[in-house]
Amino acid sequence: MPRNDQAIRQLVILNKLEASRHGLTLKQLAEAIDPAATRHPRTLRRDLAAIESAGWPVLTERFDGQVRWKLLEGSRNIPALRLSPSELMALTVSRRLIAPLEGTELHASLQSALGKASAALSPQGLELAQQLEHTFSIGLGPHKRYRHHREVVERVTQAIVHKTRIQMRYDSASRGRMTRREVDPYRLWYASGGLYLVGYCHLRNEPRMFAVERIKSVTPTDFPYQIPLHFDFDAFVEDSLTVMRGPRMTVELEFDKPTAAWVKDRVWHPSQKIKRLSRGRMQMTLSVADSRELVGWVLSFGGGAGVVRPESLRTDVETAARSILRVRSRPE
Repeated sequence: MPRNDQAIRQLVILNKLEASRHGLTLKQLAEAIDPAATRHPRTLRRDLAAIESAGWPVLTERFDGQVRWKLLEGSRNIPALRLSPSELMALTVSRRLIAPLEGTELHASLQSALGKASAALSPQGLELAQQLEHTFSIGLGPHKRYRHHREVVERVTQAIVHKTRIQMRYDSASRGRMTRREVDPYRLWYASGGLYLVGYCHLRNEPRMFAVERIKSVTPTDFPYQIPLHFDFDAFVEDSLTVMRGPRMTVELEFDKPTAAWVKDRVWHPSQKIKRLSRGRMQMTLSVADSRELVGWVLSFGGGAGVVRPESLRTDVETAARSILRVRSRPE
């Protein structure tokens, strides 16, 4: 069994034990992992042993005539981490960084942890942290909000944990209409200010990426699935400039001196290679997916960038630029 499957299963068990006051039987733990699957008691005992070896003492006791497993009282929280005052203040100030994840379980847990960090500060420390927020500001840039998509995120997360197929209604941006999909959800991926579901789409018969905010409803099923051994998530997303996928192609751009001065200091894509040219100009070569977001990215540099190759991208950029010029402001 893949290690990530074991880790997810053990995390679910640990979460259930943390929330249980009187402990859980092996049968209850099995149902918590996946109601539709049959778990051998030996497997669950190995999981419990792994949790205990990781630092969470697990014990058994008889309650209502049944043997139950529970966490040792007082072990639900990790002992003091011995964070320094400056580390606690840094955690408090970093609260704004997790704002884009609002509406997810991860955001709720992080908020709780940061709240505890704030509570550990003295009044003087809190005042200093507030002063730091006015000294060191964090700009998030464009991002999506998931406050109103909490139920979708929770149902998708549970399906990923239990490895069960979902049925969903999806508002397709490319097709401009609502479609019904059956999807084997592999992973939630946060990139470029947005949350995306990567999974196998049975409508298209291939792995696809879905914007979470366009998922209008999710219905869990009891149908189990297995991620194919040949599926490589990193390889699946590596061609994307940000999130859109398409045929890979080699792109060569040339930047003028003013634009090159700030472009060179950023990593735009892992495949990028930079070459300095005469008169302060710069050449960038990268291997990315041929997509609409690539055209938009080139246009974002205005006249400071030119497409050297391929010719198809030059044409697409020119067509898009001419389309922008054709737009007329409407009369009031």
